[in-house]
Amino acid sequence: MAKVTGIGGIFFKSKKDNKALAAWYEKHLGMPLADFGGAILKWSDDKSEDQGLTVWHLANKDSQWFSPSNSPFMINYRVDNLDEMLNQLTDSGIEIVDGPESHENGKFAWIMDPEGNKIELWEPMLWDEKNKNA
Repeated sequence: MAKVTGIGGIFFKSKKDNKALAAWYEKHLGMPLADFGGAILKWSDDKSEDQGLTVWHLANKDSQWFSPSNSPFMINYRVDNLDEMLNQLTDSGIEIVDGPESHENGKFAWIMDPEGNKIELWEPMLWDEKNKNA
């Protein structure tokens, strides 16, 4: 049987100016924009301990997980250094909605993009003696 092997892309509509929103993602999250206006993220660029993975999940219709956003989705972006990313965002005046938090699969924090979409930032880490107190 054929099966899904990963996430091939994430696509969503801009509510206002798609070029300005793309530029925000490039400036603040380091997403390298290509000529077509989007980014191509390659697993080979990710040097985390988990060797790369993408989580796929359907939340319950009553979930408040995406709050305070009204969007019916939230995108989780892997980052190579969450503390540094949060410092960059704070220095740019971007509010950290929640976090950072450490869990069994890494460190997490949440922000909102300029159009009100909640973004989850994730620094993958193995849950071992070295990282339990990270």
